[in-house]
Amino acid sequence: QVHLVESGGGLVQAGGSLRLSCAAPRLITSTFIGFTWGWYRQIPEKERDLVAVISASGSTNYADSVKGRFTISKDNSRKRVYLQMNNLKPEDTGVYYCAADRGGTRSWGQGTQVTVPS
Repeated sequence: QVHLVESGGGLVQAGGSLRLSCAAPRLITSTFIGFTWGWYRQIPEKERDLVAVISASGSTNYADSVKGRFTISKDNSRKRVYLQMNNLKPEDTGVYYCAADRGGTRSWGQGTQVTVPS
């Protein structure tokens, strides 16, 4: 299991922005680079849904609901993954989890709450 630490959540009005950060402080850089990283959102009584993913090579993919508004990126030297969220909407509300995938194993962070009041 990979130790992941998320930060950056909060309460923001509709139309606002937040940047989530996921740190993997115990990984060495060469190992960090080999992972696929994702951000997932979960609301009460629902499954965790994929929001955005970035592969080891840097290719990205997004849920249709966030395309054009969210951007996933990573900083290999800092061993961090980011989710820039712009033009936030009430339906973006949820707990956001960082995930690290490699070799069929997934590790999760503790989650960070994002709330966009309607």
